[in-house]
Amino acid sequence: MPNHDPLDAQDIGRVLNEALPYMQKYDDEIVVVKYGGHAMGDEGGARSFARDIVMLEQSGINPVVVHGGGPQIGQMLAKLGIKSEFVDGLRVTDKQTVEIVEMILAGSINKQIVGFINAAGGKAIGLCGKDGDMVKAAKVTRTTRDPDSNIEKAVDLGYVGEPDTVDTKVLDTVLGKDLVPVLAPVATSVEGDTYNVNADTFAGAIAGALKAKRLLLLTDVPGVLDKNKNLIKSLSVEDCRRLIADGTATGGMIPKIETCIYAIERGVEGVVILDGKTPHAVLVELLTDGGAGTLIHA
Repeated sequence: MPNHDPLDAQDIGRVLNEALPYMQKYDDEIVVVKYGGHAMGDEGGARSFARDIVMLEQSGINPVVVHGGGPQIGQMLAKLGIKSEFVDGLRVTDKQTVEIVEMILAGSINKQIVGFINAAGGKAIGLCGKDGDMVKAAKVTRTTRDPDSNIEKAVDLGYVGEPDTVDTKVLDTVLGKDLVPVLAPVATSVEGDTYNVNADTFAGAIAGALKAKRLLLLTDVPGVLDKNKNLIKSLSVEDCRRLIADGTATGGMIPKIETCIYAIERGVEGVVILDGKTPHAVLVELLTDGGAGTLIHA
């Protein structure tokens, strides 16, 4: 048994006691955790995240992990000498690129997370949107405005999709059976083409379809910040729309907030944007009084 001095033992006891009402609150509930490319960080951080997920599962919560992998995809494309460009934060994805995206997301990253959860004593199962026809994707359309002529023109992003329909049959079969689904955001269209889906958007669609109690978006920022760069602890959907309209929310935070609104409107009780690089961020958010990040609610 580990040796703790009396003060440490008292602190641990107090923290565990504090966690009880939260364990009761989330007992048998579904919590979807989006684990981002940058939040994954090093192997130590990934193994710590895996332990936290097993802790949730052992405490009666049903966690579903959705992961990204942008940096890892970028590294592989660079290694293969394939140039990559972005439009509105979305990677333009041709036929050759989407094969590599699927290989990295549904292959190496997915199975690494599954392995870490299993090593921590859990039983993870790796899936993607294709499995059991879970997520059907529709092609994303984007327009850009020519600065000289001010004419809007359509931009073809290639094999970039967004969730169109979600069938939860496979997840319904897995959840509540001591299994942790780990989902890669790859899906097929009605025609059977493979599409790369933004991981935040994918997680929002899964959380909405499952009517999850919480959706946690692990990012590389503390949460939503005000104009003075201070963390905003809680926001309503109305507040979120105002932050986008007045320019407080900018860049990559806008699609994240839009995902939160989408999930809330589909029945998710609360969405939290939090820093995935903070040790045990998921446990701190769900099982302590302090919480972490920004909670977005109806």
